[in-house]
Amino acid sequence: MQLAAVLCGALVTLLLDHTPGVQGTAECSCGRSHFTCAVSAFGECTCIPAQWQCDGDNDCGDLSDEDGCMLPTCSPLDFHCDNGKCIRRSWVCDGDNDCEDNSDEQDCPPRECEEDEFHCQNGYCIRSLWHCDGDNDCGDNSDEQCDMRKCSDKEFRCTDSSCIAEHWYCDGDTDCKDGSDEENCPSDVMTATCSVEEFQCAYGRCILDIYHCDGDDDCGDWSDESDCSSHQPCRSVEFMCSSGMCINAGWRCDGEYDCDDQSDEKNCTTSMCTADQFRCGTGRCVRLSWRCDGEDDCSDRSDEEGCEKTESPPCAPDQFQCGNGRCIGQRKVCNEVNDCGDGTDEHPHHDCRPRSSEGNCNQNNGGCSQKCQMVRGLVQCTCHTGYRLMDDGKACQDVDECAEEGYCSQGCTNTEGGFQCWCVQGYELRPDKRSCKALGPEPVLLFANRIDIRQVLPHRSEYTLLLNNLENAIALDFHHSHELVFWSDVTLDRIMKANLNGSNVEEVVSTGLESPGGLAIDWIHDKLYWTDSGTSRIEVANLDGTHRKVLLWQNMEKPRAIALHPIEGKIYWTDWGNTPRIEYANMDGSSRQVIADTHLFWPNGLTIDYASRRMYWVDAKHHVIEKADLDGRNRKAVISQGLPHPFAITVFEDSLYWTDWHTKSINSANKFTGKNQEIIRNKLHFPMDIHTLHPQRQPAGGWNRCGTNNGGCSHLCLPSNMTFTCACPTGFKKVDHLSCADGLDKFLLFARRTDIRRISFDTEDMSDDVIPLADVRNAVALDWDAKDGFIYWTDVTTDSINRALWNGSKQEVVVDTSLESPAGLAIDWVTNKLYWTDAGTDRIEVSNGNGSMRTVLIWENLDRPRDIVVDPIGGFMYWTDWGANPKIERAGMDASNRIVIISSNLTWPNGLAIDYETKRLYWADAGMKTIEFGNFDGSDRQVLIGTQLPHPFGLTVHKDKLYWTDWQSKSIQSADKLTGLGRQTLAENLENLMDIHMFHRHRETVRNPCAVSNGGCSHLCLLAPAPKASSCACPTGINLQADGKTCTSGMSSFLIFARRTDIRMVSLDIPYYADVVLAVNSSMKNTIAIGVDPKEAKVYWSDSTLKKISRAYINGSEHEDIISTGLVTTDGLAVDARGRKIYWTDTGTNRIEVANLDGSMRRVLVWQNLDSPRAIALYHEMGYMYWTDWGENAKLERSAMDGTDRVVLISNNLGWPNGLAIDMAGSQLLWADAHTERIEASDLNGQNRHTLVTPVQHPYGLTLLGPHIYWTDWQSRSIQRADKNTGANTITVQANLPGLMDIQAVDRGRPLGFNKCGQRNGGCTHLCLPRPNGTSCACPTGILLKGDDRSCDDSPETFLVFSNRVSVRRISLDTDDHTDVHVPVPELHNVISLDYDSVDGKLYYTDVTLDVIRRSNLDGSDMETVISQGLKTTDGLAVDWVSRNMYWTDTGRNTIEVARLDGTSRKVLVNNSLDEPRAIAVFPSKGFLFWTDWGHIAKIERSHLDGSDRKVLINTDLGWPNGLTLDYDTRRIFWVDAHLDRIESSDLNGKLRQILVSPVSHPFALTQLKPVSSPLTPFSRLSQQDRWIYWTDWQTKSIQRVDKHTGRNKETVLPNVEGLMDIIVVSPHRQTGTNLCGVNNGGCTHLCFAKTNTFVCACPDEPDGKPCSTSYIPTSPTRGTGSTPVPNKIPNAATDTPHRGPAPVNCTDKNLNVEGCTSNVVTAPHGEGLHISYVIGGVLTILAILILIAALIIYRHKKSKFADPGVSNLTYSNPSYRTSTQEVKIEASQKPPIYNQLRYKKEGGVDGGYTKEKIRIVEGVCLLSHDELYWDDLKQIKPSRGGLHTCMRTDTVSLQASSASLDDGETEQLLQEEASECSSITTLTPSAITPQRHAQHSLPDTGWTSTRKPSTESEV
Repeated sequence: MQLAAVLCGALVTLLLDHTPGVQGTAECSCGRSHFTCAVSAFGECTCIPAQWQCDGDNDCGDLSDEDGCMLPTCSPLDFHCDNGKCIRRSWVCDGDNDCEDNSDEQDCPPRECEEDEFHCQNGYCIRSLWHCDGDNDCGDNSDEQCDMRKCSDKEFRCTDSSCIAEHWYCDGDTDCKDGSDEENCPSDVMTATCSVEEFQCAYGRCILDIYHCDGDDDCGDWSDESDCSSHQPCRSVEFMCSSGMCINAGWRCDGEYDCDDQSDEKNCTTSMCTADQFRCGTGRCVRLSWRCDGEDDCSDRSDEEGCEKTESPPCAPDQFQCGNGRCIGQRKVCNEVNDCGDGTDEHPHHDCRPRSSEGNCNQNNGGCSQKCQMVRGLVQCTCHTGYRLMDDGKACQDVDECAEEGYCSQGCTNTEGGFQCWCVQGYELRPDKRSCKALGPEPVLLFANRIDIRQVLPHRSEYTLLLNNLENAIALDFHHSHELVFWSDVTLDRIMKANLNGSNVEEVVSTGLESPGGLAIDWIHDKLYWTDSGTSRIEVANLDGTHRKVLLWQNMEKPRAIALHPIEGKIYWTDWGNTPRIEYANMDGSSRQVIADTHLFWPNGLTIDYASRRMYWVDAKHHVIEKADLDGRNRKAVISQGLPHPFAITVFEDSLYWTDWHTKSINSANKFTGKNQEIIRNKLHFPMDIHTLHPQRQPAGGWNRCGTNNGGCSHLCLPSNMTFTCACPTGFKKVDHLSCADGLDKFLLFARRTDIRRISFDTEDMSDDVIPLADVRNAVALDWDAKDGFIYWTDVTTDSINRALWNGSKQEVVVDTSLESPAGLAIDWVTNKLYWTDAGTDRIEVSNGNGSMRTVLIWENLDRPRDIVVDPIGGFMYWTDWGANPKIERAGMDASNRIVIISSNLTWPNGLAIDYETKRLYWADAGMKTIEFGNFDGSDRQVLIGTQLPHPFGLTVHKDKLYWTDWQSKSIQSADKLTGLGRQTLAENLENLMDIHMFHRHRETVRNPCAVSNGGCSHLCLLAPAPKASSCACPTGINLQADGKTCTSGMSSFLIFARRTDIRMVSLDIPYYADVVLAVNSSMKNTIAIGVDPKEAKVYWSDSTLKKISRAYINGSEHEDIISTGLVTTDGLAVDARGRKIYWTDTGTNRIEVANLDGSMRRVLVWQNLDSPRAIALYHEMGYMYWTDWGENAKLERSAMDGTDRVVLISNNLGWPNGLAIDMAGSQLLWADAHTERIEASDLNGQNRHTLVTPVQHPYGLTLLGPHIYWTDWQSRSIQRADKNTGANTITVQANLPGLMDIQAVDRGRPLGFNKCGQRNGGCTHLCLPRPNGTSCACPTGILLKGDDRSCDDSPETFLVFSNRVSVRRISLDTDDHTDVHVPVPELHNVISLDYDSVDGKLYYTDVTLDVIRRSNLDGSDMETVISQGLKTTDGLAVDWVSRNMYWTDTGRNTIEVARLDGTSRKVLVNNSLDEPRAIAVFPSKGFLFWTDWGHIAKIERSHLDGSDRKVLINTDLGWPNGLTLDYDTRRIFWVDAHLDRIESSDLNGKLRQILVSPVSHPFALTQLKPVSSPLTPFSRLSQQDRWIYWTDWQTKSIQRVDKHTGRNKETVLPNVEGLMDIIVVSPHRQTGTNLCGVNNGGCTHLCFAKTNTFVCACPDEPDGKPCSTSYIPTSPTRGTGSTPVPNKIPNAATDTPHRGPAPVNCTDKNLNVEGCTSNVVTAPHGEGLHISYVIGGVLTILAILILIAALIIYRHKKSKFADPGVSNLTYSNPSYRTSTQEVKIEASQKPPIYNQLRYKKEGGVDGGYTKEKIRIVEGVCLLSHDELYWDDLKQIKPSRGGLHTCMRTDTVSLQASSASLDDGETEQLLQEEASECSSITTLTPSAITPQRHAQHSLPDTGWTSTRKPSTESEV
């Protein structure tokens, strides 16, 4: 042995490049005669003699010298593995990979697998369930050679075939591993705009603006914390990185990169370490305690240099450590060679046995017990696998494999020469016989991602979203058996839960959380545990958040991660405070112990491996994952490299999974070795907590210690080791070992701005507990009343006083009006009164405990009053005032005897407290920093505490102690009330501390003088100082009468004003101005105008959002809506109290109307030449009304009160004339102009104009009373007063009132005066209206006055009725104003089609949301459903007023049906060859039925009324034939075509076709009048009215009309109506004529259908139980069905078309003799009018021939105008009622052009939700903009081009284009081009668009469009 060469085992240490993120690489090279070991983890190189390689000895320490070596041959009993290993021959082909290279299992005979097993390619058998589960169970991956999983419709397939949620495609986040979901995205996808109250993160997400620059990384990329120059986002103990990120200030220049951008290590000096830190050679700072601890904490070993000699790092287990520290292989010891170099491996340094140099393996096996081999001529003994050589070098000893961790996944049993692995319940041994596989579903990794919670399958690429739109989800856990997920949100400070499918999101804990960073579920006992590093507590509650208890609170700093072991009843947690540690305790909080407290810095994640009974944790500062037994023993690092910032960890089977903040990834590794590291997912938003969702992570092995009855506990049952403990919610004391008290006896109540908390004095822990209250924004003052258990608080943000029971229930607002800064509050518990101070209004007020009967007590000489206390025993109240002259005052509780008791040496007197025992008053002064006391009169003043009081605020006394809150020290403290000594801190680290009180149940009982008969008072009885003891008071604004007990009935003189959401009154009877809210029991949204009827003491107001005029008594009672239809923006309102009328202006409809005070007899007075009428004022005596108009040409007008004699008084130098008032005494007119900023006056004729007040900022309402004018001002938010004659002496009546609108001054004491209409209503039947020279009678809107000039009909004679989905309205044609009046039909949802029956006066309509046909009277009464079943989409409806039948089309079912008018005898008439039947019309006297069909081939058809003789009249040159109407006299059909934009007509046979008007934008329904000659109708009116045809238009949202003879004189009848549908004319002359069914139903039992000069009887499809006959039955001439019906067995006889054979036929006069016809034909008796029809027929024939010739000429002449060969054979799609009018669907037809389809949504009320599948789904959807819909854009398509000009949203459109219409490139172009709302894609050439089309691009004709001024009032 050549020792000299051997001993150069050099240790070469290489310096590695430590650039973060770049793995250092190094190569070692040793001498020629040496072997180079693998580079160690620390970059060290080791060289060993070359002959040591492959000698079976671990010389390198990492076995790298033995890798790949062929060992000496195995014994004959052993099997030689391919890797050189020897194993027992009996282990070959046993299914176990014993060689560890599987060579013992190769070429084995195939093993038979069971039926439920899968056969691996390597011969193993595994469970069938494991096939394709993403897990390599076979070991050769043959069980995972599976087909690709298909992605669902709602998923996107990544290029690597994995599936992600569809809406993650192009969302700016890389969700596919290969990033393919963010490739080829449109550039403008990420332009999601955030609202005004939101901040947009760099990657597009929106967060609340309040989180911008708050120091928290709410975006997850710190983009909300960058550019925060004006903010201070980082706290004082933090350092701000250049990226905006905040880190601990101590990490600056500590040699470690903690900032994302490494800016914490830039520009560092060398003296940054603190006194308790050691500075490494690298400049990094580490804890001083880590110096010389044997660990290389500095990473350059400088913390371990210069230490006293400590033990060298140990060698590998199978190595020997030489005296010089070198490690050599164990076999080299005692081999008689000096391998160490210092001889310590040989005799005499080492105790070596004598070697037997002689001998031979052939003799006695060389003395070896197992294997023998000759090495260098000497015997060397070795052992079989599973044994190790003993010290004697010959005998072999069994190796205990179970002692080596990781040999078995879970359980291990050692056997002689081998071992056996086993698994715990719920797991099964894998084929490798070592690892365990969990039974059950595939594991899912559930992780919080801040903005969402996602799940990923670790073995696959599947990745789905569970919950999104979260604020800041950090911690999470799940409850597998309940299928729930729980998470904490540290931005909202809430703990939430949801179902595991993402539904049912609920709050669990919503109060008292500050930073809930850890969460754990006890799945056995159903409890929720959480840590809160803000409150430094661990708490527990039931899964619904009830019975919440603080479990651990002492010696807690920053608890973070938490894990439960409910099977053993243990709880584990990490704490990363100043002394980081990991602890555990029983789950009831007992037996707490520290597991680890060394080498920890940031112990973040924590998880328990229940199967192997170990715990794992991550330390983010040490970058390590460690493990230990559950008691903390056997602690060991699993991974100590490549962990930049691990946060949370979970374990499953043999893998660890953890999230890392720095790499934004989820990673995995082997839990024993830390090897096989993998990235499961990266590029995440911000991965936080992580859990493995699998039943075996919540094993069912544990038993529920609480059983089924909660352990008999009244509240919480908590497991504790092997038993349980009954526990009480925080603050509640235990009555016995099972039960808790029902309530709290004594607790300290304190406010903390956003919450109100209590500290119970019933228990020892003194934990503060948040009272669960909603919407606490800024609580300041508190008090309590033990009698009812209420706590009261003021909120200075919502300006309200609130109360709730002490446990948070029964919360209610007590006072929320006319408060500005209610900073003090006191309860008189004797009379149950509430006293408060208001520093904004400078008042002290009182009310009952529920807020009623409020009154102002003190309003003078107050300057910012703060705290108030009452002494019901003495009858006094005390308050502090910290204005310019700080003072403490006293007065009686009725405001009597007011005096200042302390006025010197005060700065900010805050809290006040009364000690009834010592008769002392205590106060805290935050300016003087003292707590003082004195007697009740201020004498004997003394300082109690004058030191260490930085800023005392709230103060209270209880028993012998004083308690106070301090803003600056953020604490609650107490001291002895007499001496000030014995100071204690009860709670600390509490921001924003306010008032404090001690709630207890032992208040002194006091004699109550108000107890009997309320002290004799009518309203308020208040305590007072002796001798009077009590006094009476009245609510604000009402005076006390002379008796001192009773109040007047109400305000007699007052201002009343609207404030958008409420109405208020200010009394002028009392010496101060205080506003009182009108207590109406209804919500107001935008109350504008206001009026008062002093006679009935009622107030009237208009609400422009609710679109109503309402009224109520001025005490708020009997609220009712008097006008609720036909209003848009009612800006002005005036009550004529004398004439008992209400007048109003509407700037939306531009009308002035009048009605009775109850809203009846409503009439439009002025409707022409109004632009924006606003204020209105009445002068009943003179008979005039005046109004302002602030439209394009602002003016002030006057007319008589009936609307006549209209005169413009003033039209120059006006801007926005808002308020208007009449000074009757001074005979002048006053108005306020917000544009000229003046209040002006003139005489009543507009002369002598002069300015009263200027400037005024923005006056709105104006009124006058007595010598003063009053006005509201928007800008100064105030009510002002000035002298009415001079405008001088301006004062502010009330300030700080946002939203001020109209104002009226009322003096109820002033007599009303004489009513011109007098007793008998001026002789009028309806309206009597004053005029300057008397009165005039008038009728409600649309009704003409009769010839006597006094009386009216009940309804107009001729009028239009139309529907707009949710309403039915009428427009009278008798009058000129064309005002729409609502028909009060109840329950309208989506009304489409209408018709009218003039015989019974009934309106019939279809509702496609309810799927019904209904009828009602025109006054809305007697509504009934006539057809309620079997309807899908009833588009058309027609009433046969003669035969008493109704017909309807059903587009959903493609049928035409008929029934009697009452819905009986229903029958399908046509059900074949219908595509989309729409409008329908009847011609009873001719016996014809007409309908339009806008299906694939649009057509207009006709049949007889029984459906026979069906004939297509028109099927060319049709687009979307919508509306249909008949002219019964000229015998013509009129229809509208919404695609070709025209109205056409033809004769009854479809001939003589003529275009009446073109273009019209998008007509839907049309109707017309029947010309009539009646002696009652003046000829002029007749010719005027009857020449019109009317239609509804969707695009212009209007009703229009045109001359039906010429197509000229187009007019808008009614503009601006959304959702217009059907329209009909109701006229006594429209439904005339008769037929043979008109008398006695033609003698038919059920249905009678008239024909030209005969009729047919028919039976319903469903027998109704009555005998049906299709024969003529003579009966008495009563209307209805026959009285003696005869049964007949051919019910369908009248519906089938004639054909050969014995089938039933329709009987007409042509086929009377056909067999089978005798029973269903009824001919009229001869001589009853047939001869007259012959004569008429002859005349008509001649006329028809003449007309035909004329029409032919016209037709030829006009044909060229509309014949378009390119359009004649096209298919169309037209509107249906399925979707809203704002939606267009695109349908690709078989022909080149693509036409757009507009469809309706069947809307259920406002939500517009789909109710039933009404129509076929069409391919594309596009939302048109709400402003302008250019229908012609949708139709500018020529077939020659195949272009498309449409509007689409890429996220909602899928186009299915046929090969003829679009190639792939065009389709792709369509889908990719998007211009914000609509894209316009067209391949049209300029010549393809006709000039006429361009001309159509004008604004929709609304008939009243006007250009406004550039600046409007609303802009101001």
